[in-house]
Order: sequence, then structure tokens, then C-alpha cells
Amino acid sequence: MDPIRNPYAPGAGQRPPELAGRDNELRSFDVVLERIARGRPERSLVLTGLRGVGKTVLLNSLRSSAVRAGWGTGKIEARPDTDLRRPLAAALHLAIRELGLQDAEGRDQVLGTLKSFAQRSAPSNAKLRDRWQAGIDVPAVSGRADSGDIEIDLVELFSDIAGLAQDSGRGVALFIDEMQDLRPEDVSALCAACHELSQQSLPLIVVGAGLPHLPAVLSASKSYSERLFSYLKIDRLARDQADRALRTPALEEEADFTAEALEALYEATDGYPYFVQAYGKGAWDVAPQSPITAEDIEVAAPVAQSELAVGFFGSRYERATPAEREYMRALAELEAQSAEPDCPESTPRPIEGDLVVTTAALANHLGRKPQSLSPARDGLMKKGLVYSAERGRIAFTVPHFGRYLRAHVDS
Repeated sequence: MDPIRNPYAPGAGQRPPELAGRDNELRSFDVVLERIARGRPERSLVLTGLRGVGKTVLLNSLRSSAVRAGWGTGKIEARPDTDLRRPLAAALHLAIRELGLQDAEGRDQVLGTLKSFAQRSAPSNAKLRDRWQAGIDVPAVSGRADSGDIEIDLVELFSDIAGLAQDSGRGVALFIDEMQDLRPEDVSALCAACHELSQQSLPLIVVGAGLPHLPAVLSASKSYSERLFSYLKIDRLARDQADRALRTPALEEEADFTAEALEALYEATDGYPYFVQAYGKGAWDVAPQSPITAEDIEVAAPVAQSELAVGFFGSRYERATPAEREYMRALAELEAQSAEPDCPESTPRPIEGDLVVTTAALANHLGRKPQSLSPARDGLMKKGLVYSAERGRIAFTVPHFGRYLRAHVDS
């Protein structure tokens, strides 16, 4: 098979040649955009799921839908312990520019407010050379979105931008990836701003994507967040969807898979989109001809597994401290035991397709007190390697990570 014509794309956030299994989400979002544009009430949207299920790809596809609808859009990727004002200002500046507004006076007024909002990221006593310049070619407007209280400022800023978009008959969509990494005060401000927008039926929507515990992060910030957002769980692909993700791009290159090959691929990937692309690419490269067979999959599997071990699993493991690695190895061991019947140390109840383990069982497994493991757990959560959707329970954010640790990492 010609490697140059290989259609598969196992990249972080890279759109696959066939975005299978997300048709309902895309159609529903088109309805949301149209309803908001007509002044109908709609909630902002939150996508949740493990790593490798295609949240970022879907987020980018939803943004493309908003662009096609004539909306102004901006996107940021949240980072732990990073001030929200600068990236948010840059994203909203782009959104306003995309609207292409004819009302220059109204646009400049809002841009001036946006500039004031951005400049509050620097301390009031900062020297001029240390102040961040927002790249907005209008004077800053004082007295609006510049109080220094992020919640007050964000409510005022969103209201002004949404009002400007409403006057033009369109809307603004802000996309936030890795939303669980926002600082608590920024989460609270976003929730308050979205609440205000929904009460006024203004055309600005926030679309966030994050790990499975993101709803708990939002709920801890504002109790009404459970009613403020629509939550979509993005999971692995069903068998027919995984087959479609593999076959459709292959058929466009005048190639195909045997039924046995597709079965072997689904067994190897569990339908996780990133794995589907990785194994599809490996199978294409080793297959001598079409159709790709189960024997080709058997040859390709070690190649795909090796690439995943380095780029998908290994890079994450290397970021952990020795104490965090010990914690993860124990979690991997208990994860395996949880599949065994009558195991008293873990809870064989799936969340997001993987098994969760109680923190008490993990401490008992290591012969340690639970509180002594808190620094390792908190460090892993901050690095996005584990999550806790429920109090006292922990799981990997990366599918098959426990399997990787048991196979490749010595105790």
C-alpha cells in the first residue's frame, strides 16, 4: 500500500478524514446556533470525556459550524494557574473582527472596553513596559469591565459584546479547550457571565471541552451550573462508527478492509478515535495490498502499540514524579483486579468506559495512609493524568493507560 496515500491522521486534535459518530452533536449545535440567533433561549455547551475520544476535534468542528453560520468565534486553551484575561481578550478580539460589523462607532466602543479588560491583567502599579498590549487600535474605555474583579468585568464584557452581535443579527461563540484547568475564580466568572447572558437572551455562547470531572468543577463554583450548561459526554465509537471511520477514507483511496480485519481493529482499539487512527495508519503501511486483512492487523499491532507507547502513553508517564508514578502503578494494578469477581479492593463500576478505584483501596494496596497520598494524587490531577468524578474514587484520564503501565513499566 502506498504510504503517501495513507489517509489516517493520529494527531492531537487533528481532524480525522472521516469524523464518524459525531453527526448528532453537529446537527444539534446547528439548531442551537439558529435558536440563539432568533432570540430563543439556549444553554451554553460542555463536552466531557477521556483523552483520545476526540473532544478537541469536535470542538473545532463546532467552531467551523459557527463560522459557516456567520458568527464571530474565538478559541482558547485553558492552562493551570494562568490568568484568563489575556487569552480571552485575544479570542474575543478575533470574534469581533470576524463579525465584520458596519457600525464602526459601536464596534470601537466595545473594543475599547475589551482593551480595558485586557489591561487589568497587569498590576495597577506596573510600569508601562510591563503592561500587556492587546493589539487593539482604539483607546481604552474606562469604567466598564475594568474593575479588577474578574466576575464583574466578565459579565459586563460579555454583555457588551453580545449586544453588539445582536444588533448585527448574529452571535458570538467562545470555545474553551481543557476547561477543567481554569482557575476557580475564572470558572466562577464564566458561570456568572453565562447566567447573565441566558437571562437576557443575548447571542453569546460558551462551548467548553474537558475531562470527565469538569461538571464537578463547574458545580463546585456555582450551584446553578448544572442547569446553566448542556452536558454532552463524548465517548468511544460504537462498532459501526469505528468501521465507518476506517472504511470511508480507505474506499476513497480505492482500498478496503476485510470483515475479520475490522473485527480485529475494534478489539484492539475499543473504538477510541485516537487509537482507531493510529492502528488504521499502521495497518495501511504494513499491508502489501487491498483489502487489508486480519493478518496485516497482527503485523501492524506492535508498530501501532510502539508509537502509542512513546507518543500517547510514555510522554505522559515521563511528566510524573517518582511518587506520582508509584501512585499510577498502584492504580493500574487495582484497575486490573477490579475486573476480577468478588474483589474487595476496588469498585468494578465503569465511568467513561474505564474502571474506578477507591482512594482508600489504593492507600491500603500501598500500605500507606490516604492523606499521605494526597500530594501525589493532586499532582496527577493537575497534570490531567487522573480524575475524580466522585469523592473518594479515582481513575485514569487516558484510556488503556493502566494496561500500558502493567505491560511496559516495572514496579
